[in-house]
Amino acid sequence: RAAPFFGGGVFLTNGRVRWFVMNSKLLTDLYRTMMRIRQFELTVERVSQGGVAAFGGLVQGDAHVRGPLHLSIGQEAVAAGVCAHMQDGDYVTSNHRGHGHTLAMGASVERMMLEFFGKAGGYCGGKGGSMHIADFSHGMLGANGVVAAGLPIAVGAAHSIKRLGTAAVSVCFFGDGAINRGPFLESLNWAQVYRLPVLFVCEDNQWAATTPTASTTAGAGVVARAQALGLPAVSVDGNDVQAVYAAAQLAIQTMREDGLPSLLHARTYRLRGHVSVDKAAYRDPQAVQHAQERDPLPRTRQTLLQLGAPAADLDAIEAQAQTACEAAVQQALQAPWPQASAAFTDVQNVGAGQWH
Repeated sequence: RAAPFFGGGVFLTNGRVRWFVMNSKLLTDLYRTMMRIRQFELTVERVSQGGVAAFGGLVQGDAHVRGPLHLSIGQEAVAAGVCAHMQDGDYVTSNHRGHGHTLAMGASVERMMLEFFGKAGGYCGGKGGSMHIADFSHGMLGANGVVAAGLPIAVGAAHSIKRLGTAAVSVCFFGDGAINRGPFLESLNWAQVYRLPVLFVCEDNQWAATTPTASTTAGAGVVARAQALGLPAVSVDGNDVQAVYAAAQLAIQTMREDGLPSLLHARTYRLRGHVSVDKAAYRDPQAVQHAQERDPLPRTRQTLLQLGAPAADLDAIEAQAQTACEAAVQQALQAPWPQASAAFTDVQNVGAGQWH
C-alpha cells in the first residue's frame, strides 16, 4: 500500500505559491536525519560541560570536548531538507555551526565524535575539532570558523564544476550575520557574473553571535540583496522541513539543468546561545518560548502522527540515534591520542616537515 501523501506551499518571491506533495516515508527519513543531528548535539553538549553517568567512563566535571562548541539545536530542518537532494560529486561548505550539515551529508557519528574528542581516527585526525570538520568523501569541503569564509570556497567549487562540465552542484550554508561581510557580496557577484551552479543557503537564526542581526543590517535583507545581483531568491519557514525540502528541490533541480546560482533564505532560530557555555540571558524569554513552540522536531513528529505513523516507531528513531551517539562517546573515550608526529602532517609549507 502506498504511503499517504500530503502537501504544502512554498511562497516564491514573485508572490506566487508553489505547491508540493510528500509522502510519509520521505518525511520519516527527514525526521530520522533531524533526530540524528539533535541527539548528536545534545550528546556533545553534555560531554563539553562535564561528565554524566549515562556515559559510564566520564568523570563528573571533566570536559572531554574542549574549546568553542557552536550548536545548531533548533535549526535541523534546514540541513536535513537541503542535503536530502545532494548526490555523489556535489559539494557543501559550512560555517562554525556545521555539525548538522556534516551529518546530513552522511558523515559518520563515530568519526565525528573522535574528532570532537581530539582523538586519532577523527575526520581531521583530531586536529580540526568542532569548527573545522571536513569529509571530502561525502563532498563536505569543511566547516569554517571565519564568518562568511565558506562562501568563496563554495563558489570556487562551483567554478570547478563548470570547468569540468559535470552536472554537480555546490551548496553553501551561512548565517544571517555573514551577509554583512565582504565575502558575501564578492561570492554572489562572482557566481552571477560567471553563471555558476551554487546554491547559497542563509540560515537566518536572527542572531549574529550575541547581537540581533536586524539591528546591524540595513535594507530589506538577504533576499533583496541577492535579487539586486540578479539571483533568484526565495524565503521559507526554516523550521518546516517540508517547505525547506521543496524549496531546495526546486533550486537544486533547476541548477542541475541551467547551471545558474540562486539563494534560499531559511527563517529559523537557534535554541542555544552562541556557544555551549552561553546561557543567552540577553534574549527575550518570550521570543525563546515562541521559538521552542516552533521546534522542527516536535512539529514533524506531530505531522507524522497525524499521518498515522506509530508513536513507537518514532520513539525508536530517537532511541536509536541516542544509543548511537552514546556508543560513539564510549569509543572516543577509549581511542588513542594522535601521535606527536601528526602535528607535522597536513601542513602547507615549502618542503617536507620533519619530526625529530
